[in-house]
Amino acid sequence: MKHPREIIVAPIVTEKSNTLNATQNCYTFRVSVNANKIEIRKAIETIFNVSVVRVNTLCQNGKVKRMGRSSGKRADWKKAIVKLKAGDKISEIEV
Repeated sequence: MKHPREIIVAPIVTEKSNTLNATQNCYTFRVSVNANKIEIRKAIETIFNVSVVRVNTLCQNGKVKRMGRSSGKRADWKKAIVKLKAGDKISEIEV
């Protein structure tokens, strides 16, 4: 099994994710592309010492970008929305 810090890349702090935090006790993370829901659940529980109720994942395709005549592509990435048990909270992320 991978180390939990390899699975969870970074928290996503946006206006929409802050609304999910306040209303539904959900937190959004950027995760490894190869990680599955079970690995994400275990990583969140070990890093933040909370109970996870549900994990939803989304695969985001990288945008095609141009610089003059040449074009390139940003890397594909994966997002996970994690719902915590009522009463649990991750205080390190909040802004």
